[in-house]
Amino acid sequence: MMESRIKRLATTLMDATTDKDPLVQEQIYNALCYLGESEPEEILNACDEYLRQHDKLAYPHRVIILKAMETVVKDNIDLLEKSTAKVVIFLASNEMTKSKEVIRDWQQAASNVLVAVGQRFINKVMEEVLTKFQPGILPHYFVMQTFANLSVSNVFGMVPFLNSILGTMLPMLGMAKQDHMKSVFCYALQHFSESIQEYLANLDKAPDPTVRKDTFSNEIFSAYEVLFNSWLQHREAKLRLAVVEALGPMSYLMPSEKLEEQLPKLIPGILALYKKHTEAFYISKSLCQILEASVNIGSRSLDVQLDPLLGTLHPQICAPADPSVPLTVKNHTEVLRCFTVLACSFPDRVLAFLLPKLESSNERTRVGTLLIMRQIINSAPSQMEIKKPFILSSMKLPLQDSNNKVKRAVVQVISAMAHHGYLEQPGGEAMLEFLVRQCALPAEPQPRKQPLDADDLASDSVRSISVNTLFLLSTTVDRMNNVLWPYLLEFVTPIQFTNALTPLCKSLMYLATKKQEEGENASLIRYDLNANLPSRYALTTRLLVVSSQPYAGECRGAAALRLLGVLHYSVHPALDLLWNKKVPLLVEHVEENTESSLCQKEWEEELLLFLQETLAAVSDNTWICHFVTEMCRQLNSYNGFVLEKNFLYKCIGTTLGACASKDLVQKHLQELLETARYHEEAEREGLASCFGICAINHLEETLAKLEDFVRSDVFKKSVGLFSIFKDRSDNEVEKIKSTLILCYGYVAVYAPKELVLSRIEADILKNIFQYFNTKDLTLKLCLIRSICMISQAIYNGVKCGDFIFSRKAELVAQMVEFIKAEPLEAMRTPVRQRAMITCTYLVILEPHLSDPDRTELMDTCLAGVLALPPLEPGREREESGGDALPKEMLYGDTISALKDLLKSLLQRNLTPHGLQDMFAHLGPWIKSNKEHERQRAVEVSATLLDFYLSKLNVSTVIPFYNLGVLIALFSPRCSDSLASVRQHAVDCVYCLLYIQLCYEGFARDHRDEMVEGLKALKKGLEEPDFTVLFHTCNNIAMVIGKRVPPDQLMSLLLAMFEGLADPDKNCSRAATVMINSLLKERGGVLQEKVPDIMSIIHSKLEEVDEEHIRKAAQQTVYILASQHKSVVVSSLLGSALPFDSHTCAMWRSLATEPALTSQILEQLLEKVNRDVPYKESKGFLLGSGAERIATPLPLAATCALYEIMSAPESGAAVLGLYPPLFVTLLLRVSCTVGVQLPKNLQSRERRSSSHGLAPRSLHPCSCAVETLKVMLARGGSEEVTRAVGNAGGWELMTSPERHHDGVAALAGAMARHAGPRLPLIVKNLIPTLSSVFDTQRITSTAFLAELLSSNVVNDLMLLETVMDNMTGRQKDACTLVRMLALRGLGNIASGSPEKVRKHGAKLLASMVNGMDDKDDPHNLVALEAMSSLSKLLDHVEERDIQSMLLHIAIRIRPFFDSEQPDLRQSSIMLFGNLSRFSEGNCEVFFEQILNGLVTLLLHLQDPKPEVVKACKFALRMCGPNMGCEGLCDMFLNHLREERSLHYGEFMNNVCKHLMQSYPEMLNRLILTNLFYFKSNWVDIRAAAPMFIGFLVLHVDEEHCQQVDLDQLISALNLLLKDPVPAVRVKVAETLGRLVRIL
Repeated sequence: MMESRIKRLATTLMDATTDKDPLVQEQIYNALCYLGESEPEEILNACDEYLRQHDKLAYPHRVIILKAMETVVKDNIDLLEKSTAKVVIFLASNEMTKSKEVIRDWQQAASNVLVAVGQRFINKVMEEVLTKFQPGILPHYFVMQTFANLSVSNVFGMVPFLNSILGTMLPMLGMAKQDHMKSVFCYALQHFSESIQEYLANLDKAPDPTVRKDTFSNEIFSAYEVLFNSWLQHREAKLRLAVVEALGPMSYLMPSEKLEEQLPKLIPGILALYKKHTEAFYISKSLCQILEASVNIGSRSLDVQLDPLLGTLHPQICAPADPSVPLTVKNHTEVLRCFTVLACSFPDRVLAFLLPKLESSNERTRVGTLLIMRQIINSAPSQMEIKKPFILSSMKLPLQDSNNKVKRAVVQVISAMAHHGYLEQPGGEAMLEFLVRQCALPAEPQPRKQPLDADDLASDSVRSISVNTLFLLSTTVDRMNNVLWPYLLEFVTPIQFTNALTPLCKSLMYLATKKQEEGENASLIRYDLNANLPSRYALTTRLLVVSSQPYAGECRGAAALRLLGVLHYSVHPALDLLWNKKVPLLVEHVEENTESSLCQKEWEEELLLFLQETLAAVSDNTWICHFVTEMCRQLNSYNGFVLEKNFLYKCIGTTLGACASKDLVQKHLQELLETARYHEEAEREGLASCFGICAINHLEETLAKLEDFVRSDVFKKSVGLFSIFKDRSDNEVEKIKSTLILCYGYVAVYAPKELVLSRIEADILKNIFQYFNTKDLTLKLCLIRSICMISQAIYNGVKCGDFIFSRKAELVAQMVEFIKAEPLEAMRTPVRQRAMITCTYLVILEPHLSDPDRTELMDTCLAGVLALPPLEPGREREESGGDALPKEMLYGDTISALKDLLKSLLQRNLTPHGLQDMFAHLGPWIKSNKEHERQRAVEVSATLLDFYLSKLNVSTVIPFYNLGVLIALFSPRCSDSLASVRQHAVDCVYCLLYIQLCYEGFARDHRDEMVEGLKALKKGLEEPDFTVLFHTCNNIAMVIGKRVPPDQLMSLLLAMFEGLADPDKNCSRAATVMINSLLKERGGVLQEKVPDIMSIIHSKLEEVDEEHIRKAAQQTVYILASQHKSVVVSSLLGSALPFDSHTCAMWRSLATEPALTSQILEQLLEKVNRDVPYKESKGFLLGSGAERIATPLPLAATCALYEIMSAPESGAAVLGLYPPLFVTLLLRVSCTVGVQLPKNLQSRERRSSSHGLAPRSLHPCSCAVETLKVMLARGGSEEVTRAVGNAGGWELMTSPERHHDGVAALAGAMARHAGPRLPLIVKNLIPTLSSVFDTQRITSTAFLAELLSSNVVNDLMLLETVMDNMTGRQKDACTLVRMLALRGLGNIASGSPEKVRKHGAKLLASMVNGMDDKDDPHNLVALEAMSSLSKLLDHVEERDIQSMLLHIAIRIRPFFDSEQPDLRQSSIMLFGNLSRFSEGNCEVFFEQILNGLVTLLLHLQDPKPEVVKACKFALRMCGPNMGCEGLCDMFLNHLREERSLHYGEFMNNVCKHLMQSYPEMLNRLILTNLFYFKSNWVDIRAAAPMFIGFLVLHVDEEHCQQVDLDQLISALNLLLKDPVPAVRVKVAETLGRLVRIL
C-alpha cells in the first residue's frame, strides 16, 4: 500500500511536468528529488515505469523526470541496489537512443543519468552501453558522448575499457559522414586522451599499474591520421575546432617517432587554422600542448618550424585582448605559454625574432613584443641569464617611444627585469630614468574612464602604473636597494621631474630608512662614489621650496619634508637635534590640515622660521654662502612655478640675512636685480620681499644696492652697470620701476624701525617721488602700495618717539589725484581701494591736514565710491568673462577702505561739530533717490556712528545740539525699500541715542533698557512686510519720543515733516507713522496742533490709499464708534461684500478698547443667529438636486467677526464671550458645508479677486472656518488651532464626506489645550443634538463623542451627561450619527477607563446592538461597534462579558474573510481581545480559537498590512490559551509588530508545534486549509497548500491515518491547474512532502 501511494504521488507530480512555467517545473523537479531522498529505490522505479508507460510524453517533460532521476542517483549512489541500478541503466540507455535523431536536451539528460550511475556501477553501465556500440555500425551520437563523460568522471573505472573501445571505434571513423558524428568522435578522443594522461600520472593509485602509454599509442595515432589528414580539412568551422581540441591531448600519447615524423605537417596544419578562425583560443591551447609534447620527446624537426611558428604566434599577442570576451584573454595566455616553451628551447632564435620587432612602426607590434619579452624574462630566467646585456641594449628604442600603450608595456618589462637582476647591469639606469619620467607625467585632475583597448590610453594610466611600480621595486625587491639608492636622488632637483617628486620622495624615504637601520647613517650619501648626485645644498633648497605648496602634486610637501628629515646628517651634522624635533611637527601640521584649511601665509612663515633656525644651528658662513649661491642658481628653474619661485625669493632673503659676508650679499642682490623677470607680478613681489627680508640684517647694503639701481642707466636704455637691461622695451622699464618702488616699500616694512625712520624721506621717498607722474597701472599700484607700507612703517615706528612727516599733505594730494583719475562708470582696478587705505594711514600721522585738503579728500572718496553703479552679477560676469567673484570682493574691499578712512578722519575731531561736518558731506548721499547710493551711505554712517560712540569720552556735560536733525535724517530710513538700509538706520538711531546719553553724563558702558529695545526691533525689519515695518517704526518712534530732550522735540518734528517729501515712499510713510507715535507719546505740549495733523492725514487717505492715511482713518473710526456704535456697525455691515481693504481696516480699528469690542461682538453674534444660514433653491435643470445658497446677513456678520477678532487688541473681549462665540461659529461651519454664495456675490468675488481686492475667500464654509480659527487664536487657544492644523482638521471640516473627522480633531484639541472652557461649551451644544439640521446633529455628536476620549469630561463631571446623550442617539435616523454615538461610547475606554466598569453592561449592550444594526448596508455601524468593543474590553467586568462572549465570537467570525479590509482588521483585533476572557469558558472559546487558527495564520499573508498586523496581535493574544508553550513563545517572539516575518520558516515551526501538541487535529486543519484553495487572494491560495505541506512534514506516523489522502491529492491536483505560477509552485512542493504520510 505504501509503495503504491508513493508511486501515486510521484505520478501526480510527473503528470504536472506538462506545466509551462519554469518555476513550477523547477519545483516539480525539487519535489521528485525530495521524494527520492525518502525512498530512492521506489521513486527511481516509479520514474522508470512512468516513462515506459507514457511513451508519447513529449521530450521536454521527460527531461524533468530524467534530471530528477540523475539527482536521486547522485545523492544516493552508495545506497543503490544493483537491481535498481540495472533498471535505471536500461531506461536511460533506451531514452538516450530511442530517437536516432539528436534531440540534445532529452538525450543529454539520459546520458547524464548513465554517467551518474557509472560513478559506482561502471561495469553495468558499460555492459549496457556497449550493446549499442557494435563493430561496423555507426553508434548513436550520445553513446560516444557518454563514453567521453564517463572517462572524465570515473578515470580509473573507464581507462581499462578504452583500449577495446578505441579498437572498435577506429574503423567507424571512416564511416562517419555527418559533421555532428565526427565532432562527437573528436570529443571522445580528446577526453579519452586526457583521462589516459591522468591515469598514467596517478599510476600509484590506479587499479592496474601496468598500463603504459604504449598501450594506446598506435590506436591514438591511427585516429590522429583520420582526424588530421581528413577531418581537419573540412569546411565546417565547428568540426575543425573539435579536431584541433582533440589533437592537442592526443599528441602526448602518439608514438615518439610518429610524432616526430608528423610535426612538419602537423604544426603548419594547425598554424593554418588561425587564418580560418576568428576565435583562436582552442587552436592556441592545442598548439601549446603539441609544442610541449614535441619538446618532451626532444624533437629535432621543431627547429625547422620555428620561424613560421613565431611569425604566426606573434600577431596573436599583438591583437589586443578584449576583457569583455574571456576567450580572447585565455588565448593570450596560451600563446604566451607557447612562447615560453619555445624560448626555453630556442632562446637565441626567439630573441633574434623578437627584438627587431621593437623597432616596428606599428604600435600594436611594439606593445605585443614587449608583452612577450616580459613573459620570457619571467618564465625562462635561466635561458635568458646570459642574454641580459643584449636585451637591455635592445630596449633603447622603446624607451624613447611616445605611445602611451608602449610606455605602459615598457614599465611592465622594467618591473620584470627588476625582479631578475637586469637593472643591476650596465644600461639599467636608463630603464630607471624612463620609469621616473613616466612618474613625472602630468596627472589628470579627473581621469577619463576608458576601455583598456582604447586607441589613446590616458597618460595618467601610464603614470599611475609607473608610480606603483617604482614604489614596489623600492619596498619589495631587496636586490634593487643598491641600484635605486642613491641613484634616485639625481631626479629630485631637475625641475622636469617635479610631478614625480611624491613617489620619488616616498621611495627614497623608504630606502634611506632601510640604510639607516643597516647602520649607514653617516655615509648615507657618498658623494665620493657618486659624482652625479645633487649637492646637499641643492637637495635642501629643492625639498624646502616644494614644501611651500604642501598639497600640490599628491601632497608632495609632506613627502619632501619627510625625506629632508631623513637626510639631516648628510645636509649638516649639526642639524640632528633640530630637524628631528622640527620636521615631524611640520609634517604633522600638513597632515592635520587640508588645502582649504591651511593658511598659506602662516605655513610659509613656519618654513622660513625653520630655515632661520637651521641657519643658526649650522652657524657656518662658508656653508651658508654655498647654500645661498645654490638657491640663486635654482631661481630660473622655477620660471613655470610662480608660487614656489616667490617662496624661493623669501628663502634667499632669509639666507642672505644670515650671511656674514656683506660683499657676497651685495653681489647676490645685484644678480637678483639683473636676472629678475620683471613682467611677472609674482616675480616682482618675490624680489621685493627678498630685499625686505634681507634688510632686516643688511639695511645699509640693501639701500645702497637700490640706490645704485636708481642711478644706473636702466631707465635710460643706455649701456652701464646694469647693461643687461639695454634691450628692454618701455613697458618693461615701467615694470622695473614698479619693482624698485615695491622694494623700497618692503624695506621700510621689514627693516628695524629705529634705523629706517631717518632714511625714509632722505633715501626712500626721494627715489619714489620722481615716478608719480605715470599712467601705467602696475606702477601706479606699486606706488600706492609702497607709500602705504612706508606710512605703516612710520606709524609703527612713531610709537618709539615723535616724527613729523613733512611730505604727508603732498602724498595725500597725490592719492586724491589717483582716485579722481579713476572712471566713475565702473570699478575695474583696485586703485581707489589701495589709495584710500594709504590715506587712512597717512591721515593718522602728524601734521594735521588743512580743512580744504580734508574736504577735498572726503568729497573725492565719497564720490569715487558711493556713486559707482551697482554690481550686477549677470552683466559683470559677461564683461569680465566669468570673473564676477573678484569684482564683488573688490567692491567690498573698497567700501571697507572708505569706512576706515572716514573713521581715521573722524578720530581727529571727535565732537558734535566734527560729526555734523561729516554728515554734511554724507547727507545728500543718504537721501539719494538711487538705492545703491543710499545703501552704501547709510552703511558707512552706521559704521561711523558706532566708531564715534566707541571712542567718545565726555568729561563735561554739554548739549548734543544736532541730535534732532540727525535722528530725523536716519529714523525714516528704518522703512527704506532696501532691507540693509533699514537695518543700518536702526543702528544709527541706536548710536545717536547713546551718544546723547553720554553727553547727558551717563557712562559709556551704561545700558538704557528702552534704547536696547531697538536692537530687538531689527528682526522685524528683515522682510519687506509693510505691517511689520511700520509697527517696528512705531516702536522706534516711541523710544525716540521717550529719550529726545524737550528742547529737541520741535526741531525733530519739523525735520520729520520734511521727511514726507522723501523720494523713497516707504520712508515718507514711516515719517507719518513716527509723527503719529510722537504725538501720542508727547502730544501734551503740542495739543493745539493735533486737529491740523489729523486733517492732513485724512485728506491724504482720500487722495491715495497709503498706510499712514489708513492708520489715521482707523483712529477716526474708533472715535466715531465709541459714540455711535450701532450706527457704525449697521453702516459697515451694509458695505458691499467682499469688504475692501479700507473697510477691513475700519472693522479692525473697533478692537481697540475691550468694553466697546465686547458690545460690538454681541451685536454681530445676534445677527449670525437671527437669520437662517441658507436657503434651498430648486435646480434650474429638471431632475437636478436642490442647491443651498447662503443668506447675506449672517455671511456679512461672519466676515465682520473675522476682521475684528483678527486684531490683537480684541483678545480680552473674545475671552469674555468665548463659549457663545465658539458654539455659534462651530455650528455656522456645519451649516455652511456645501453651501454656495449667491450668484451676485459669486461674480463679485471673482472680479475682486482678479483685481487683488479680496484679502481672503468669501466662500461661506471657508469664511466660517477662518473666523473660528481666528476666534480660537484670539481667545488664547493658539495651541488648539495649531493642533487642528497639524492634524489636517481644518481642511476636513470643509469636506462634506469628512466634516465629522475635522470636528473630532477640533474636540480632541480642545480637550487637550482648552479643558476649562468645555462645561459651558457642552451646555450650549447639547440642545443642538435634536436640531432639525442633520449637519448640526452630526457636528454636535462628533464633538461630544471625541470629548469622551479625554479624561477631562470626567474631571469636569460631564461624563454621565455626555454618555446619556450618546446612548440616546442610537435610534437617530441618520446612520452617521448612530456610528458616531457608538464611537463616543467606545472612547470612554481611553478617556475615563475607570468608569467603564461601572457602566459596563450598558456599554456592552450598546455595542452588541450596534453589531446587530439592521439598517447598516455598508456595515459602518458594525465596524464601529467592533472597534469600540475592542477598546472597552480592557476595562469591563469579566462577568459582564462572559455572558456575551460566545455570541460575539460567532457574530464576528464571518468578518475574518470579508472583502472589506477594515472589517477584517477590526473583527480580528476584537477576536484577539476577546481571548483574554476565555478562562471561564475555556473549552468553548478554545474551540473558537481552533476554528479561527488557520484563518489567522493564512491572513498573515493578507494583501493589507493592517490586517496582517491585526492577525499578529490576535495570535499573540490567543497563544497562551492554546496549551502549547512552544507555540505561545513563537507567537510572542516572531509576531511582534516591528519585526518582519519570514513566513515560510515561521509556518514550518508553527506546524511542528501543532503536530507535537495537537496531532489529532491534522485532518481538521487540512480540511480548513482546503477551503482557502478557492480564496480570491493569490498569497493566501499559495499559503494554504504550503501550510498543509508543513503539517505533513511534522506529523508522526501513527496520526497519518486520519487524513483522507485521496481527497487531499485530488484537491492539490485541482490547485495544480491554478493560473498563478506561484500557487502551482507551492502545490508541487507540498506534493513532494506528502511522502511523509503515505
